[in-house]
Amino acid sequence: MDDNGAPLLLDASRLVWRRWAGVRPTGIDRTCLAWHDHYAARAQAVLVHRRGRHILPMRASQALFRLLEADAPRDQFRRRFVSWATRNLVNLMRPQPGRGRLWLNVGHTGLNLPGLAEWVRAAELRPVLMLHDIIPITHPQYCRDGEKPRHEVRVKTLLEIAHAVLGNSQDTLEILRNYSAGISMTVPKSLPVWPGTRLLIMPGGTRPTPSNDFVILGTIEGRKNHMLLLDVWEKLVTAHGEAAPRLVIIGRRGWACDDVLARLNAGGFGSRVVETGALADDEIARHLASACALLFPSFAEGYGSPLVEAIAADVPVIASDLDVFREIGQGVPDLLLPDDLEGWTSAIMAYAVPESPARAAQMARLAQFRAPDWPGHFAKVDAFLATL
Repeated sequence: MDDNGAPLLLDASRLVWRRWAGVRPTGIDRTCLAWHDHYAARAQAVLVHRRGRHILPMRASQALFRLLEADAPRDQFRRRFVSWATRNLVNLMRPQPGRGRLWLNVGHTGLNLPGLAEWVRAAELRPVLMLHDIIPITHPQYCRDGEKPRHEVRVKTLLEIAHAVLGNSQDTLEILRNYSAGISMTVPKSLPVWPGTRLLIMPGGTRPTPSNDFVILGTIEGRKNHMLLLDVWEKLVTAHGEAAPRLVIIGRRGWACDDVLARLNAGGFGSRVVETGALADDEIARHLASACALLFPSFAEGYGSPLVEAIAADVPVIASDLDVFREIGQGVPDLLLPDDLEGWTSAIMAYAVPESPARAAQMARLAQFRAPDWPGHFAKVDAFLATL
């Protein structure tokens, strides 16, 4: 293979800036990492940022991929990346040909940058792009200020330039089709493909003693609907005091949730509501393994990794009645409307009872669940790419 002869072009932009920022990986990041592991050895790297777009030669690409694979802290990664960029300045400044190859970009990165469509045409690329959701467009009230217009540009660019589109769920693609029809655009050839499931394994593998905890997992933001659970726990604490089950909130504080944060800061729940912040995977596994159930009352999701991660760990789930949860839950979770305070309260109290009929019924359904995995994901993707 010569220096510009890799069969594929793999976008590394999101992995670079996430490593540069030193942030904990999200679901999208884990997808980017899995694609890196699967495709990097036979790919040249693409970097897209505000100051330019680059297709790197093979040697520079492989050096960058090795840098991304190294388990280095943020400051060390920054020093190594600057050194790599300095050594490869000529490669970054010299345009490289796309020659009609597939450009795999599964991180949304760069799709809102001006001039991207013109670069794709000039470089003769065939973009294969993954869409994770269009929540900033459909539910802007739950997103950061300005995110709706930015995401509208991303999605319109995707529809304009994509040779093919992957969706992280069938629901995501259906929502995209409805949106595209409303703006007189069409979705190109597409494939729904669930991401692989992170397996939450505790050190030592010993399951802890069951508790009366319920867990909500993920960034605290408006669309995750923590407020509903705080309303539930206010009722439970009023009725049962310290005998009420405990709510464990795992995740960092985010956006569009000032009312939730104010209520958490004010307290008033005694010991019955605990906020842990972000946790390592083994700590998440420990909390889930002893919990009565995972709670997932979101107003909107593109996929919902905590749902499949919990079920894969033999933990039942009570979740919102969303189309995507019906799809990925495979009939296992109990689903309720996200504003049904009485329904959520009743379900939580039912699951808090050891060997409750509702929990036992879900545990029986759970035995039939098949968690999506990365080998299955890439078997579908590889077969799809071969048709393009």
